[in-house]
Amino acid sequence: MDLLIKTHLRYAVPQPSDLLLQIEVLSDAQQTCRHTRLHLNKDLPQREIPGADTAGPRRWVQCDALFDCRYETQVRIMRHEAPIETLPETPRLAIPGDVIPYMMPSRYCQSDLFLDFVATRFADLTGGALVNALSTWVSTHFTYDNSVSHSGTTATDSFASLSGVCRDYAHVLIALARAGGIPARFVSAYAPDVRPQDFHALVEVHLAGDWHIVDPTGMARPSEVAKICVGRDAGDASFLTSYGAIDLIEQSVDVVRLPT
Repeated sequence: MDLLIKTHLRYAVPQPSDLLLQIEVLSDAQQTCRHTRLHLNKDLPQREIPGADTAGPRRWVQCDALFDCRYETQVRIMRHEAPIETLPETPRLAIPGDVIPYMMPSRYCQSDLFLDFVATRFADLTGGALVNALSTWVSTHFTYDNSVSHSGTTATDSFASLSGVCRDYAHVLIALARAGGIPARFVSAYAPDVRPQDFHALVEVHLAGDWHIVDPTGMARPSEVAKICVGRDAGDASFLTSYGAIDLIEQSVDVVRLPT
């Protein structure tokens, strides 16, 4: 599967600010980029650094007055789409140290508050069967609504309202999976069938000794997802973090399948 990705960000910057930018697709064994272009207005000072768990690049950018960024790349995705419900739980003694943080509560995913719910409603399920049931529960009970959440909305807020956007769906599934003892992390990505088209939030769960993508919104197939970065929750994986005031002028994301 080949995807063409185009992203345009344009923000007014009233005073000099440092921005942390995470919009570039990572390259690994499951996806590779070519014909990549990243253009920033003027000759802005910048420095590329590794993303969380070294998953993908991110970069510091210093700017004032205006931040205008255009990013374009073609991505070949070679990800095997394993049936989640058949995957066994990773034995606790086999969980690597760098995976353990994704078992713990985090800022937006207070998994400790969901222990009773998961233990009561999904008592007989483990591993991939549990993840599949949790994802189905979220997609069945939630309503996609971009007017009910904001940057501070947590998994408990979304669980109470049973509504939100992809970020909120992901936070709830992460919290539920962690409450069930399964490592889960937030994934920022591009995908072709996301409506409205934008950066997309998904979940990766650690099963059978590896990470596997799950989309509780049902909009994206794991075999067609171009990952940008990962984190404990959206706080680690925002596409743009500003250390100073900025004002949105224009933002667009376009993801299309290329003929093979």
